[in-house]
Amino acid sequence: MFRNLSRATGERHGSPRLLGLGLPWLLLLIASLAALSCTGAGAGSATPLDNGAVPAASPAPATRVASATAGPAVVETVGIPASSTPASPPTRTAGVPPGPTSEATRAETASVLPSPTASPAASPTVDTVAAACPPLVLPGDLPVYGYNVLAVYPHDAGAFTQGLVYTRSLLYEGTGLTVASSVRKVDLETGEILQFYSVPTGYFGEGIAIHDDRILQLTWLNRVGFVYDLDTFDQGPISTFSYPTEGWGLTHDGTRFIMSDGTATLHFWDLQTLAETGQVEVRDEHGPVPCLNELEYIQGEVYANVWQTDYIAVIDPATGRVTAWIDLAGLLESQEMVPTADVLNGIAYDVEGDRLFVTGKYWPWLFELELVGPLQRTLVPLVGG
Repeated sequence: MFRNLSRATGERHGSPRLLGLGLPWLLLLIASLAALSCTGAGAGSATPLDNGAVPAASPAPATRVASATAGPAVVETVGIPASSTPASPPTRTAGVPPGPTSEATRAETASVLPSPTASPAASPTVDTVAAACPPLVLPGDLPVYGYNVLAVYPHDAGAFTQGLVYTRSLLYEGTGLTVASSVRKVDLETGEILQFYSVPTGYFGEGIAIHDDRILQLTWLNRVGFVYDLDTFDQGPISTFSYPTEGWGLTHDGTRFIMSDGTATLHFWDLQTLAETGQVEVRDEHGPVPCLNELEYIQGEVYANVWQTDYIAVIDPATGRVTAWIDLAGLLESQEMVPTADVLNGIAYDVEGDRLFVTGKYWPWLFELELVGPLQRTLVPLVGG
């Protein structure tokens, strides 16, 4: 204190002026301290610290690293320990609603999930998938269906849509990006977010599927998936699982999960163990069809968004053959030009009402469609034919 004071006043230590002024006060202070030392501890005095006592260390949160080995997926139970002083919650981008999930719950969940990894070494397809997209879609002799818009519903324009499911008269949506991934329950008519979970930073959320009161969510390069309870997903995942490829789209046919990894391959997983039971290569008359993204199982066929195109491939899951194409060109523009909108992605089907819904990343609307066609092709003769 004196050192700071002398620097502030520009005076040196030991100057005659400072010693002359401070000596009487110093003697008085010493006398007062001597008197206090003889009084002992009275009422309201602080209890002396026990120098021999060692504070108990807080138990470290349980951590688990997901298996990085290829092969059948393994379900691993996640326990979320209680914490009186949770770590800082993961960062969310502006515009993402906080939802009912508490910051403490998100922080505790993040502390027990596998550490996110997103390097090319963690995914054997990261260097090849992006290079192959978008593919050149040439429908050839396959039927191509158009659409009529039956209804337009509001959709969160801040949602980077990666997965979409309609069940129990509600929409369930999975969104992506490493700082804004989420799972949400949405009212179809109003677009209101009814329930929300923010995936910890570092995980890039992808497709979702719902089966037997569970929500499964893939991640892109992390090779880790999350399992949530359908009713309490806003409290975080109840378990995780691993897989050896990238994660893109996910659906099921009632007997198995069907998963896309950004290539032309569809993987089939056991509904309970999530072990891979088979796979099929998706082909049309020209060859393999890569960049299969969000999936939906509809009346015996798999509908797949083809990333960075306006096409949905209709696929026979037994053979992998593309049986038809759906051309959704101009869908978003039919409502209004949206400069900030990204690609078409997100297919949902209302089984009871036989309704088809589609949307896209950062799209402000969700569309209910009626398929029409097949469309008539216009043949252009070769010049000098």
